[in-house]
Amino acid sequence: MKGKMINIAQPSFLGNEKKYVLDTLESGWISSIGKYIECFEKAFAEYHGVKHAIATHNGTIALHLALAAAGIKKEDEVIVPDLTFIATANSVRYCNAIPVLTDVELDDWNISPADFRKKITARTKAIIPVHLYGNPGRIREIMEVARAHQLIVIEDCAEALGAKYNGNNTGTFGDIGCFSFFGNKIITTGEGGMCITNNDELAERMRILRDHGMNRCRKYWYDHLGFNYRMTNMQAAVGLAQLEQLNDFLEIRDHIYNRYMNRFRSSPEIILQSVHEQRNVNWIFTLRIKDITLTGRNALMEDLKLKEIDSRPVFYPIHQMPFYQHSDFIRGEFPNSTTISQEGISLPTYIGLQDKEIDYVADAVFESVQKNAS
Repeated sequence: MKGKMINIAQPSFLGNEKKYVLDTLESGWISSIGKYIECFEKAFAEYHGVKHAIATHNGTIALHLALAAAGIKKEDEVIVPDLTFIATANSVRYCNAIPVLTDVELDDWNISPADFRKKITARTKAIIPVHLYGNPGRIREIMEVARAHQLIVIEDCAEALGAKYNGNNTGTFGDIGCFSFFGNKIITTGEGGMCITNNDELAERMRILRDHGMNRCRKYWYDHLGFNYRMTNMQAAVGLAQLEQLNDFLEIRDHIYNRYMNRFRSSPEIILQSVHEQRNVNWIFTLRIKDITLTGRNALMEDLKLKEIDSRPVFYPIHQMPFYQHSDFIRGEFPNSTTISQEGISLPTYIGLQDKEIDYVADAVFESVQKNAS
């Protein structure tokens, strides 16, 4: 594959993206007012079978907006998986609340219901389960524990648009579901996010807080300290065009996933993320190299780079971050998140990736594993 870098991810614009964006430019409605925002929100809500969808400027904002609307405040505790993108935990701290880190399951890499049950205290107000790499967590068990303790559930679906658990879309089980439309996500708006809910009161709070806290009936009157978290009409135009292609995107990603799986599933050196009673989505194909050291994993990534293959490590555990080295956040050990992070690597996954490129990547991984294991 000489002369061409195989990227870890790249966006695909094969539909009405240009047409809709040009329409916003010609209309002059380019900021946070315009028909595409309403159309995108309506279509997104309909896809998920929920009453409300509230568009935001990015996915981190979606999480913070959800927590703020749910009333999470200073000294409240919110349970968060240790293995996730840093925004999940940071959004809790934006509310001056305490993200209580929890280990994950070694098989599916998602939050461990058994471990988070032990972390619940009288101050625990919410939990944010993350459907990591597009693979739904044990949402039935999570919801059972959460409801038994009257916890607010905010699903982090940044990587899991289109994923299902027991036939239902991720993001529809908890009180609020949050999504990201960053450039490498299942669909993109460049930057962008969305909150979905069936709760009328939460939806209204999110809409108010998203727009500076302004009274919805009295312009420029502010009842609350809010934020400027609005999505632009141009972002929504791209998002609507992308959403129109979602089923096609998922089908292509399924093909990429199955091609990788056929190459890796029988290898004794490779450990794959377990899929339970759900429909996962192939956000970025990620695997573990059994018993590899951190040095060996990094050497493997360098080998791939020399062969013009982009890759990236699994997220580092949050408990290892310098500004999370505090007993409020770290309670207990995190052996599973540490192991998965050390051994994990993500491989190129995007619309337009060819079969011969997938095979080239797989061959390069096998060759490097043998070299770094010897």
